[in-house]
Amino acid sequence: MKKAEKVTFVENLVRELQGAKSVVLVNYAGLGVKAQQDLKARLKEIGGRMLIVKNTLLKLAGKSAKIDKEVLADSVLSGQTALVLADSDPIAPLQVLGKFTKESETPKFKVGIIDGKFFDALSLSRLSNLPGRDALLSQLLGSLMSSMYGLVGTLQSPLQKLVYIIDQKSKGGEN
Repeated sequence: MKKAEKVTFVENLVRELQGAKSVVLVNYAGLGVKAQQDLKARLKEIGGRMLIVKNTLLKLAGKSAKIDKEVLADSVLSGQTALVLADSDPIAPLQVLGKFTKESETPKFKVGIIDGKFFDALSLSRLSNLPGRDALLSQLLGSLMSSMYGLVGTLQSPLQKLVYIIDQKSKGGEN
């Protein structure tokens, strides 16, 4: 890349970093071209994207975008680094990465920023195993509704017994 191209690239990357709801850095060493294309396609389906960036350019863009210093540490920005960005659902790309990692052992989480909060590799791995937002909301709704159904059943039980007794008495009176 020529110097002018690098400047433009860094400026665009700064805008990407500032507009993203989540930024996750992964080590993609050992990930073949075909696997990269597959991962990028999966991320695209959920509104995420993966960018392979030189560590020095990422560090420059990160400083300009005022990214957390822990993300820009030399220990993090070593080896092969790819950025996974999400514009809408900040957790969905993590789940795709987690599922992909289980299948192919790569890429490996480094660090990330989700909704402005820093997460290390272990935390990112745990988050990637959570069910999706819709699944969590449906579980919450199911939990709330189950107690209501129990209440309705409890309240209906005496009424059902009364109806049964009246029905038995009315049948018993005809004999």
